[in-house]
Amino acid sequence: MDATSRPLEGKVAWVTGSSRGLGRVIAVHLGRLGAAIVVHGTTPTSTRAFGEGSSLEQVSRDLADETGATVLAVHGDLTDPDAVERIVGEIHARFERIDILINNAGGDIGAAGTGGPRAGKPEPNDCVFIPIADVRAILDRNLLSCILVCRAVAPEMIDRRRGWIVNVGSVAAHAGRQEGAIYATAKAGLTHYSRCLADQLRSANVPVNVVAPGGTVTPRFLAAHEIDPLKLDAVETLDRYGRPEEVARAVEFLVSEPGPFVSGQVIRVDGGAQAWPA
Repeated sequence: MDATSRPLEGKVAWVTGSSRGLGRVIAVHLGRLGAAIVVHGTTPTSTRAFGEGSSLEQVSRDLADETGATVLAVHGDLTDPDAVERIVGEIHARFERIDILINNAGGDIGAAGTGGPRAGKPEPNDCVFIPIADVRAILDRNLLSCILVCRAVAPEMIDRRRGWIVNVGSVAAHAGRQEGAIYATAKAGLTHYSRCLADQLRSANVPVNVVAPGGTVTPRFLAAHEIDPLKLDAVETLDRYGRPEEVARAVEFLVSEPGPFVSGQVIRVDGGAQAWPA
């Protein structure tokens, strides 16, 4: 690639939850654009959950080979403040800074983790009868982790008066639903936290936005849902499941230099399935 095709050259991007699935595709995309990439998983072997790699280190090597990017692998539970601080320290020791933060870690995954039935979805998974352990696990995984990571990374962006934060939400945040209610609530919380953070960081010249995918084809999505084959195989239509690359391109738009005059917003990547205010 020539210099003009690598607009993120010199930038350091940390993509949480990037050992597999959507996060991995976002990391690859940003690496192709020239950024140094920090790949993250909860454990060194979280890549194995849906057969997407033998280890975090293997994924990081593959990403480096595929993109030519410098890649650092980190792991830890982002619901643990001490683990978050340790990871940020490891990133600073290698790269000195974090320019781009993509909070992708999350999912409708209860206390049993990804090894539970339905790829970790609680059962029941509604507003009233969902076990309290699953409520806490989903809120922590999707909302608390985002808050802790932003608290750890935003101060350096404020000091530099430059940086980009994109939090990965979900269209689930924008409509009432019986199934997956706590996940939807957590993503709604993430969305409003992002708006509040955008307001706080506006004077520091740091945009904060949300990308909200609809149903997007990843190995876990296929394992966790009853799949409509017509939406899976469809190509030239908006009435289909999304592809991770389409979400990655939305992220690219929000972290480009000098960047769009956009902050505090939600971009839904769902083919227009939700056409009302976010």
